[in-house]
Order: sequence, then C-alpha cells, then structure tokens
Amino acid sequence: MLTSVKEVLLDQLAACHDDESWFKPSKTILNDVSVNDAVWKAENYPHSICEIAHHLIFWNEMWLNRFINDDLYEKSNTTNDETFELDHRKQNEASWNETIRRLSNGFVHWREVITNCDDSKLEKRIPSYFNAQWWGVISNLCIHNAYHIGQMMLLKKQVQKYRS
Repeated sequence: MLTSVKEVLLDQLAACHDDESWFKPSKTILNDVSVNDAVWKAENYPHSICEIAHHLIFWNEMWLNRFINDDLYEKSNTTNDETFELDHRKQNEASWNETIRRLSNGFVHWREVITNCDDSKLEKRIPSYFNAQWWGVISNLCIHNAYHIGQMMLLKKQVQKYRS
C-alpha cells in the first residue's frame, strides 16, 4: 500500500520535533540547553540557538496560521533577517523555556491540523505563492526546520566544547 501525502508530512513533522530517527529532533536537542548556552554565539557564526529557534517559530506559526485560515499567500512585512533578531540581554530561563514551549507546540499543532484536515486541503494551490500546493509548502517547511535543527545541534556541540 502506498503512503499518503498526509502520512509523509506527519512523519516529517515528527522527525523534526520528537522522533529519534535519522537525526536528533528539536525536542532532544533543546532538552538540556540552558539559556546561557542558547544565547551563546560561535565565533564567525551569525546566529545563536535561541535566535534560530525564534526564526523557526516565526515561519512555522506564520504558515500554520495561513493554512488554518485558508489565507492565500500574502508577503510578510517582516524580513527573514528580522526573524533572527533577539535582545540577548532580555533572555532568562523563563523566556528560554517559553521559546522551547512555543517551538514544540508549533510542531504539535501542525501535526494536529494535518491529521484532521481533508486531503483536498493539502492538494489546494496557492496562486500567489508560485502556484504551489499546500502539501509542497508544508514539506518544504519541514526541510527548512530540519536544516536549522542541524544548525542548533552543531551549535550545541560547539558550546559544550567551549564551556568545557
């Protein structure tokens, strides 16, 4: 039996969030990262773990809201660079825990929405966004998450080496 598009998307979202498979998921990576480690920046690297997490939250929530509200693509006023911006001085354990919670909840919410949506919703095209189908946009969103989750893993290893 062939796997459905919905099953593939759910598998991709699980791999990014909490399914230990080919790569460490975000939940595992961020489990023991302190706020000090989360805001640390490697030399010659533009972003911290916390900044990357905020970037992912922005895009995951924006596309989820568009999907839920059947919102045809409308260009965001926020630039991609702005999605990484963060005042590190305002970060503390509580704000970092909230960041982790929002990232995790985004994956959970995406999975709930995909599970409960009609297959025709995933086939629907977004004319103003390259005429892409929703399933393709969500799949690319998962690839985007996986890319940045890999960056967070690398930064976590670097900060652990730096701190030891």
